[in-house]
Amino acid sequence: MARRLAQKYKLPATSDFDAVRLLRDQGVDPFQKSNMLELVVPSGGAEPYEGAPDAFASLPATASGSGKVQLPQTIPTGQQTLPSTDVSPTQRREREIGDIQRDIMRRRRRKLALLATRLAFFVLIPTIIVGWYFYTVATPMYSTKSEFLILKADNAGGQGLGGLLSGTQFATSQDSIAVQSYLASKDAMLRLDADEGFKAHFTQDWIDPIQRLGPDPSNEEAYKTYSKNVKLGYDPTEGVIRMEVIAADPQVSADFSNSLISYAEDRVNHLSEQKRTDQMKDALEGFDMAQGERRNAQTALVELQQQGAILDPEGVITTLRSQINNIEIQLQEKQLELAALMDNQRPNKAKVAGAEGDIERFEALLTKLNEKMIDASKGENSLAQLTVRIQMAQADLATRDMMLQSALQQVEQTRMEANRQVRYLTTSVEPVASQDPSYPRKFENTVLAFLVFSGIYLMISLTASILREQVTS
Repeated sequence: MARRLAQKYKLPATSDFDAVRLLRDQGVDPFQKSNMLELVVPSGGAEPYEGAPDAFASLPATASGSGKVQLPQTIPTGQQTLPSTDVSPTQRREREIGDIQRDIMRRRRRKLALLATRLAFFVLIPTIIVGWYFYTVATPMYSTKSEFLILKADNAGGQGLGGLLSGTQFATSQDSIAVQSYLASKDAMLRLDADEGFKAHFTQDWIDPIQRLGPDPSNEEAYKTYSKNVKLGYDPTEGVIRMEVIAADPQVSADFSNSLISYAEDRVNHLSEQKRTDQMKDALEGFDMAQGERRNAQTALVELQQQGAILDPEGVITTLRSQINNIEIQLQEKQLELAALMDNQRPNKAKVAGAEGDIERFEALLTKLNEKMIDASKGENSLAQLTVRIQMAQADLATRDMMLQSALQQVEQTRMEANRQVRYLTTSVEPVASQDPSYPRKFENTVLAFLVFSGIYLMISLTASILREQVTS
């Protein structure tokens, strides 16, 4: 509208905004309703509309002059009537926007096609191959499940923390873990191969190539297959060992399970037997040592008693002391008797002589007994020294007797404790041959393969995008 008003009033407008500016400089609002109606008036006989500014009064009227309504005319001949090849900026801009949109759509379609190709190559085709293998090629495998636990003998006299744990699964957790480790070891695999032919079973031709062992496999290759087909789990809350054995034949799987359970039972017996043997060995060694020490002490006492041909030196010393006391008493009596005889004015010479003789004999005997007493109480070989040594030997013998009694009691306690530490393997779920194959799980494995391939593709795509961004930045 501004451009048309500018053309009407002959204003040199170069664009729409320039036309608005020129009209507003002249005091004309191109968007006023009266000015809009001015555009409808024929350009020939139009006069400046009433109320227009004075600046437009001198503007010439549009050329036609008749004031009549123009009807459609015939196309004059000899003139150019085709559309101009010049495109307006608006149309050019619209065309360029359309070209950009079409190019974006083409790029999006190309990227979607490339994405679909990559997904088909890296995810869909591998998933189809994996599903084809599980559904058509994989050999059906049969699993045999069993459960067993290790029990400890009742310990009615247990005290402390050991007594509290003796009746729970924590008392045998170490033995259970040891048995589980043994069943999962190469030693158990070699024993199973020697007894049941583990390698021969998995080298049969009708087993698919992925699950089949090669001809004459090594122990390491067989152990990898053993680890995949023998699954063990220990539940510490219940104390139960769960075992699943997988084989291509259901009866072979059950035989493998029974053999492994028997191996576990042998291992449990061996563990408890070795523990009991070690405990009893220490107790018996202590008892033998105590018994030998007591025998040595008793031998030393006998040798001391045999020394000097006197069994009781203390009794000999006591006898000597008693004899000396008796002789002294008799000597005092004879001395008193002699003194009584000598108090007479005319003592009896025969009696005096007899008393004096008795006194001399008593003194001689007393002197002899004192000499024996001196010999018995002094010197290294005296009876007193021998008595002290015998007393020490007797004390040592009494100590050895107590130690021997304590060692004997320890042996009995150890034997009772060893009997209480006996382990028993109890099979709670017996292995039974299955009728339907348990593996492979076709649908679950196919879905898992799809998720794995999708995750790998997503990780590679993210890594490539991050590297591309880092390189181009």
